[in-house]
Amino acid sequence: QVQLVESGGGLVQAGGSLRLSCAASGRTFSVYAMGWFRQAPGKEREFVAAIAWSGSSAIYADSVRGRFTISRDNAKNTVYLQMNSLKPEDTAVYYCAAGPLLRTSRGTYTYWGQGTQVTVSS
Repeated sequence: QVQLVESGGGLVQAGGSLRLSCAASGRTFSVYAMGWFRQAPGKEREFVAAIAWSGSSAIYADSVRGRFTISRDNAKNTVYLQMNSLKPEDTAVYYCAAGPLLRTSRGTYTYWGQGTQVTVSS
């Protein structure tokens, strides 16, 4: 089992920045690919970004590429999502997830956190 706890969400004005963190405990964190997903009201949960277990590879959704950066610190069992140039359409609950493969599909992730709210005002 892997337990994931997100933090760092909040209210920010458009154009601002936030950094989300996801702290992991339980089984060995460093063997898992880590992903960030988000879900806005009335919409399906969508892929945002993911990073390989080594940190050497990362993938992004088109909507966030160039604005968001995913990173991880395996010594601290933590993955981060740096979000810059935020837009109102980035408003959502953000979830981190752990899984065996670096993928964009929700189904490939085994463990999920409870989520943290990000609200971007215009």
